[in-house]
Amino acid sequence: MGDNLGFDGQVVVITGAGRGLGREHALAFAERGASIVVNDIGISLTGDSTSQSPADELVKEIRAAGGTAVADFNDVSTPESAARIVNSALEHFGQIDVVVNNAGILIDKSFPNMDQASLSKVYDVHLNGSFWVTHAAWKHFKEQNFGRVIMTTSVAGYLGNFGQSNYGSAKAALIGLTKTLAIEGKRYGITVNAVAPGARTRMTEHLLGEIGDRLGPEFISPVVVALAHRDCRVSGEVFLAAGGRVARVYMSQGLGIFQSDLTAEFVSEHLDDMMMDRDRLEIDTVAEEMQVLVDLLKGQNPH
Repeated sequence: MGDNLGFDGQVVVITGAGRGLGREHALAFAERGASIVVNDIGISLTGDSTSQSPADELVKEIRAAGGTAVADFNDVSTPESAARIVNSALEHFGQIDVVVNNAGILIDKSFPNMDQASLSKVYDVHLNGSFWVTHAAWKHFKEQNFGRVIMTTSVAGYLGNFGQSNYGSAKAALIGLTKTLAIEGKRYGITVNAVAPGARTRMTEHLLGEIGDRLGPEFISPVVVALAHRDCRVSGEVFLAAGGRVARVYMSQGLGIFQSDLTAEFVSEHLDDMMMDRDRLEIDTVAEEMQVLVDLLKGQNPH
């Protein structure tokens, strides 16, 4: 990608950018020459009270350092309000090149105590917000044959975490959205990737203990910046980023069992065989998934 990943002349929309990870992302992109739409309605950690001050203060900081930024206070969770966020970029800067879906809240409860409001509020911000902001930007990306989208997923999305059935399932859905949009965007020069951050923010500081000092947001933004750069061709991937470690997260499956006249009894008898981590297959597409079955039906060994 070269020695200097610049963003001169590009416009980056970052949701939830007033604090935490989003703030760090905004500063990193601004330092590299991008014009920033700092979207943040200033909600509390649980999505209740709002304030315009986080976005306003960050915009002042970016401008004081010689950068370019505007504040946006629209909610991410509906098609109408998400469109207004994208329109902020178009009205102020005439284009949009990168969307970083970072807005998030937490409402942790054990599963028996989970209620409709706690589920809906978390889905509205994490899943619906990422969906609709990206949706509003998509047509502009297609028209210019270029776009970069970064989703913010979580380890809870692919490993689960106690008390986070709402959060974990929303973050898992973002992985599916990332994979699907990467396929749809390929012909238009649009890449879509997801980052699972391990960082000390107001959402996680109570969980990190003695390693918290090593898990600052500054270790996440370099990954987001690299994936958002014009020269990056990687798409449809999930990356864990924490404390200087960056790793690709991917789904694999064992070869498993095959029986042409499969019965429940056969499955029950061979559960231990299916749980064994052997003959691992890395499957990247639906076509590859189907090819495994085709090979087995033909009596061939899948590759």
